[in-house]
Order: sequence, then C-alpha cells, then structure tokens
Amino acid sequence: MVTGSGRGLPDEQGYVEWLTEQVAERVRREVREDMPLIECGLDSVALLGLYGEAEEAFGPLPDHPLEVWPYTTIRNLARRLAGRDRALRSDGRIRTALVFTGQGCQHPRMTEGLHRHCTAYRHHLAAADAALAPHLGRSVVELVRGGDPLIHQTELAQPALFAVGYALAMTLLEEGVEPVAVLGHGVGEFAAATVSGALPLAAAAELVACRGAFMQHLPVGGGMMATCADPFEAAEAATSEPGVSIGAINAARATVLSGDIAGLERARRRLADLGIASTFLKVTHAFHSPLMEPVAPRLEALARRMPVTAPTIPYYSTVYGREYDGPLDAGYWSRQITSPVRFADAARALLAEQRPSHVVEIGPQAVLTPFLRRMGGPRGPRCLTVCRDPHTNAVDLAGTLSALNAGPLANDETTPD
Repeated sequence: MVTGSGRGLPDEQGYVEWLTEQVAERVRREVREDMPLIECGLDSVALLGLYGEAEEAFGPLPDHPLEVWPYTTIRNLARRLAGRDRALRSDGRIRTALVFTGQGCQHPRMTEGLHRHCTAYRHHLAAADAALAPHLGRSVVELVRGGDPLIHQTELAQPALFAVGYALAMTLLEEGVEPVAVLGHGVGEFAAATVSGALPLAAAAELVACRGAFMQHLPVGGGMMATCADPFEAAEAATSEPGVSIGAINAARATVLSGDIAGLERARRRLADLGIASTFLKVTHAFHSPLMEPVAPRLEALARRMPVTAPTIPYYSTVYGREYDGPLDAGYWSRQITSPVRFADAARALLAEQRPSHVVEIGPQAVLTPFLRRMGGPRGPRCLTVCRDPHTNAVDLAGTLSALNAGPLANDETTPD
C-alpha cells in the first residue's frame, strides 16, 4: 500500500486503492472510485462493516457512516481520510474559513450593535451601501437599521444580506484575518465571491440588487419547506409532484423542498406518514427550483457585462458541492438561481480539504453553525459566529478576533484553543 504520512498511513491514492478493493469484495463486482457509495450496492450493514474495518486499520473516521453514505464517493472518502491525517499533523496555526449565510436569516435592526460601536464595520457597510444605492434606489444602511419589516421582501432582503455579509467579512480581514477558504449559502455566494476576489464590489452589488428585484416580481404561489428527511426520502415524497424539487441539502437529515405550495403540502403529508417532521419557511417564492427559470436568462444577460475572474481564495461552490476554481461567469450565476444549494457537500469538502482550525459564520445571526459543528465532529474546527443578534457589539467582535489570533492583540505564537 502506498504510504505518504511517515506514520504508516496511506496517502490519498493509497486510501482509494484500499477502499476500492474493500467495496468490490463486499459487493462482488467491479466498482469505480467516482461512484457514490450508495450506488456501489452497499447496504447499511455492509457500510458499517466497511467503516469498522477502516477504523480498525487507520483510526477514527471523520464522519459517522450514515452521515456521508448518501453523498460520498470512494475518492471523496479517501480525500477526507488523507485530510484527517494532515490535520493530525497540524502545526497549530490558525486556519480560518468564512461561511456566509443566505436569505432567511435577515431581521430588522440586524448588526445594530456593531454599527453603533465598530468604526470598521460602519465603514465597510457604507461602502456596500454606496455600491448598491444606484440599483436599489434607497439606502441599505437605513433599511438595515430602521426596523422596517420590509427587510423580509426578497428585493430588499438579498441586497441587505449581501451588504451585511460583505461588511462583516471585510471587518475581519481589516483586522488581520486571512481566510483559507470561503463558502456561501444561496445569496451568500455573492459576498463570498467578492471576498474571494472573483467579483468586484460594484459588480456584485448590481447583480444582487437586480437578482432580488427579478425574483420579487415573479408570480407568487411558490414556497420552500424544511424537512428532517434525507435527500432520498425528500425526493421520494416529492416524486409525484412535478412542481416540487430539492432546493437545498444542508446536512444528512436537513433537506429543503422547493416548489408550488399545493405540491409541498402533499409532500408534507407523505413525510408526516413516515414520522418525518417538516415546516414551511417564511418565503414568498420557490428559490433554487425550476420556478426560478424565468429569472435565469435575465441575470445571465446582466452578468455577461461584468468582469470575469477566478477566485484568489479557495471558493467552495454550493452549486457544485465542491471547490470551484474557474471564473464565476454569467453561466455560473444563471445556474446558481435554479440549482439546489449543495451546502452539505461543499461544507464537508471544505472541512476535509482545507482543514480549518476555525470556521466563522458570516451573517446577522447563526443558522449554519449547528450544521458545521455536526459535520466537524469532536475533532473538527472551532465554530464561531461573528454576529449572534442585534446586540453583538465591538467587545464581542474583539472576542472573535482574539480567538482567530487577529486584531491589535494578535500574537504569532498563539495556537488554536
């Protein structure tokens, strides 16, 4: 077996070879490294057996088997194992990943405490405001601070979240945080792309403002429903509903269905018959579904006028569920509107490949952190939220910066908690 760690452990290709041999032996046929494990023919008993043998040979695996079974391939599992080995050999340096939240976490007076007490945040929010104003027709700062329930309307929520995410991230970067990777959920991808260097602020602001307006003026009647189902259970519940599809996969048993309301209601009853809970989200449209298709060509035409650049910081795409190093061009943003949000795949890939010591959720409140903590497990990165609620202030920000070994008290010899 190939070894690459100096500790008797394989490198990534060595893990691929071992896993391929083991899976083929269990299913008694040839398998490929790019096949999802569930398509290789492993049942749950065989999968547990494979995990048991792998842990006996190489030590604890990074995930519970049922957590990754529906998604991972032999190659991806091998990459996680190799990444785990690299993490065990970590030199103790802070490695920070930034994860940007999407629509749904907005609320009146979000980030009010930081705006009052943090000069850097005010400065960066004002920069985003200036970039958005020509397209929005109003001040996003006044919107964010004003307590207006209109903040929940799509055409305002999306640019407001973009401005807040951008300003929070740039505040961290100004204080010395150097992200090793970025990841955005839904509209959070635009702030992630801007921070990664793939989109200039002015271009991102125009795209986000127009995107929100285009979506706002689609016909009503669509919705989204969060479920405690895995993707296969959710898809089965929606199989006879042509107007319903998977809108997001946030974790192993956190799948969002998106589509017409009547179809979602029927899918909800089917899930309830299986004892699976679900709840409707407070949205007016079926985001990340085929019902968004009328918006796609309009946004693509707009995006063709924008500068096309590849990210300079590793960018994990929730369109593809993996690192994406190509240019974030018009075609990408068009696909992003109708594609399901593959957050779980992208987050797992980021954790395995970048091995961050810390993951910071960038947004007005914590919604993704519980998923990230579960994916990372007890040996995973420390998960922080830069803003918990409207009362988060400069003192709280200083605590986050201290944990990241950034800010005025940074010490190059400090190691992660």
